[in-house]
Amino acid sequence: MNLAEEFRLAQARQLSRRWFLHDCGVGLAGIALNRLLTRDATASTAPTTGEAGPANPLAAKKSHFPAKAKQVIYMFQAGAPSHLELFDPKPELKKRDGQLPPADLLKNYRAAFIKPNSALLGPKYAFAPHGQSGMELSELLPYTAGIADDICLVRSVQTDAVNHAPAQILMNTGSQQFGRPSLGAWSLYGLGSTSTELPGYVVLTSAKGTSGGASNYGCGFLPTVYGGIPFRSSGDPVLYLSNPKGIDAQAQRSSLDTLHRLNELALIEAGDPEIAARIQAYEMAYQLQTSAPELMDLSQEPAHILELYGITDIKKANYARNCLLARRLIERGVRFVQLFHEAWDQHGDLTKAIKRNTEDTDRASAALVKDLKQRGLLDDTLVVWGGEFGRTPMVQGGSDGRDHHNRAFSMWLAGGGLKRGHVHGETDDLGFNVVRDPVHVHDLNATILHLLGFDHTRLTFRFQGRDYRLTDVHGQIVAGILA
Repeated sequence: MNLAEEFRLAQARQLSRRWFLHDCGVGLAGIALNRLLTRDATASTAPTTGEAGPANPLAAKKSHFPAKAKQVIYMFQAGAPSHLELFDPKPELKKRDGQLPPADLLKNYRAAFIKPNSALLGPKYAFAPHGQSGMELSELLPYTAGIADDICLVRSVQTDAVNHAPAQILMNTGSQQFGRPSLGAWSLYGLGSTSTELPGYVVLTSAKGTSGGASNYGCGFLPTVYGGIPFRSSGDPVLYLSNPKGIDAQAQRSSLDTLHRLNELALIEAGDPEIAARIQAYEMAYQLQTSAPELMDLSQEPAHILELYGITDIKKANYARNCLLARRLIERGVRFVQLFHEAWDQHGDLTKAIKRNTEDTDRASAALVKDLKQRGLLDDTLVVWGGEFGRTPMVQGGSDGRDHHNRAFSMWLAGGGLKRGHVHGETDDLGFNVVRDPVHVHDLNATILHLLGFDHTRLTFRFQGRDYRLTDVHGQIVAGILA
């Protein structure tokens, strides 16, 4: 027997041994394990409401209790707007401009870049009361002032992180670590979507990309069908949406049907929820080829609506255009729309830069609330405006900048289930610490889920042997802002 024949025989013995262990021993256990995994995978695709998951993972689902809001528009102002220039008037801070902060105020304080004992910096812009509520807002926000009686202003938000990426990820996922599902993904997982032609969770970006990147709108360990889908501002709304040359609609539909049948067979055999997500993704991409271009075409909007948002060029990509697209997405049944606008990181040149930022965002943000209200959509749409933290009362960058500040900042909300013309929480005379009704990031997220009809402690997903939720082991509903 030569060496080649010995090698072939050895290979045969090895294959036979593998075949026996797989098909006659381990294979039997594998069959049982596969059935268990299939059952668990099916159960994990539905929220813990006691109901089996639907065949379509994006099909509309029931919440734990009747919801006040059915969809969300989250205008995320990445980079951290200064509450001291926009939402939280501090005359005492203005009086003490240039002085050192009290030593007891700085005990155990951690700043991102500056020395804590830097001089105090007075607010750069004046405040005045607005609306019947008398809500005090900055002169930089004339359009937001016009909706003062429609918004709920929270001046007592707190977070744990002091740098952008961790703070953004914490705000959006409930954790400073990468890999957790985002608020939008949890919302879509819990409620599904009523849109058959558009993704259930759409992301629109203006200014720079966010420091936290795609983790801010990702699905984490949830099935990928629940992740946010970024829409581009130019060209195809989604990459590779158009057919390549030589592929017509009939050929595409035929190919897609074949893929669908093959994936269904694989789903039956493996029970992997990612296969169901793949089927849904292919079908959604097909629908998007007609629905997305129609969605992005703002020429259908009347002149007075474009004027309301301050849009002079319907093809120009900017924050105002994204706000109008958000309304159009909500009208078409999209469950969660998130706008990211990272331009607020004013470590220096605060006076000019924050004025420019509000000129870019104030009108369109307020227009979105007005537009939803006049169409009867605000009552069941939750609108959220805010960043990842605030800015220090102390100066940075010579004489005109503020560092990151996580102990106190402001956000506003509007719409379904919220008090209107209401101010919640209070900070001290310097805008440094919360002194009344603190609202942690986990509390905010718990409240958003509550407005969507969920007990945040019961909206869970089992992963690696543990039931995870957006708020982890934290979070209290902020009853003081609920209508």
